[in-house]
Amino acid sequence: MNKIVNSADSSTLKGGLHIVVVGASGGIGRALIDQLLQNKIVAKIYGLSRAEYKPECINATTATSPIYQHLVIDYEDEHTIKCAVEQITQKVDQVIVATGFLHNKHIRPEKTFKQVTSDNLLQNMLVNVIGPSLIAKHFLPMLRTDRKTVFAALSARVGSISDNQLGGWYSYRSSKAALNMMIKTFSVELKRVQPQTVIIGLHPGTVDTGLSKPFQRNVAPNKLFAREYSAQCLLNVIDDVTVEDSGYCFAWDGKRIAE
Repeated sequence: MNKIVNSADSSTLKGGLHIVVVGASGGIGRALIDQLLQNKIVAKIYGLSRAEYKPECINATTATSPIYQHLVIDYEDEHTIKCAVEQITQKVDQVIVATGFLHNKHIRPEKTFKQVTSDNLLQNMLVNVIGPSLIAKHFLPMLRTDRKTVFAALSARVGSISDNQLGGWYSYRSSKAALNMMIKTFSVELKRVQPQTVIIGLHPGTVDTGLSKPFQRNVAPNKLFAREYSAQCLLNVIDDVTVEDSGYCFAWDGKRIAE
């Protein structure tokens, strides 16, 4: 599943795009930026994260680029998000939130309700809900209003309430379900004031990144995606969605996920 679908030049979004990628130093965030840098209709990319990511194609020539700019943000400090917005002087066409939390050295997905802890719940909510919601608060007003724009945040199929057949992963499931509700609620309000803005959740599939690494053993080889493949699929979904799709969550293949 490593073939990359290239629909860049057939984009339904007009040229000269200004795009914000939040989570620039993460696996999918880096892949998104690398894909966008190859797209001739992209005029400017802002990569937001705590740790800086410098794409190799830029490093090979110069430390700076007229196309790519890194801005520092920290979800635990809303002021840094506000400061990042203030450094962007033009309206933007897309905001892609490519952050997510599932585990770290101390926190693992729960197999039973007996393993639920406040630390697990708080960390999942901070990264998977609060962070993207604060990004939306400050960046939705930055989206253009004269043509289609997209605000997309990485969600997950396990955030679907009706599709939950296995249980477990209490904190992660709950945080993604909460994110999907935020996306839906943002879309209801934006439909009235920014009718050309599309707000969606994106399920990237199981991607070969640090987030999925401990859980890849039972994943079929053709279901474990290279980050480059997943990133291009997500960009294709962003390209294809319309205002009628706003408020919903879509998988990497463009299929809508049950609520």
